Amino acid sequence: MKTRALVSLAVVALLTASLYAAEKADLKGIKCPVSGKPAAEDHSVSYKGAKVYFCCPNCPKAFEKDTAKFATKANHQLAATGQAKQVKCPLSGEDLKDTTAIDVSGVKVAFCCNNCKGKVQKATGDEQMALIFSDSAFKKGYEVEKE
Repeated sequence: MKTRALVSLAVVALLTASLYAAEKADLKGIKCPVSGKPAAEDHSVSYKGAKVYFCCPNCPKAFEKDTAKFATKANHQLAATGQAKQVKCPLSGEDLKDTTAIDVSGVKVAFCCNNCKGKVQKATGDEQMALIFSDSAFKKGYEVEKE
């Protein structure tokens, strides 16, 4: 009887530990969408059914005050953390061709054709980010895995 109880406790402990480990986000290289500083797991808010991470307790307040202002960077973070998966071309909403994939700010992005790919490759900085991660592009091309 004692052995069975100990085995049960051990199983519960392992399941609890694995669930806790699965919940931890890998934020290596992830930036706060408000400040641009490294994001921390203990500062986050729910966004589009997932979590956006910030550097400090003040940034979530600024984000929630004007979400539209930070949407492109927040959407990028969702893709960079794997909470959002690309399912279509963010420019056209068409099916993806793997041969068109490029890196956009640390995120692998594919397109429906070389025309869309070329348009993004010609853009730089914030313009490139907006083409891929603005709310309208994100809505066409990504699905969020709910938290």
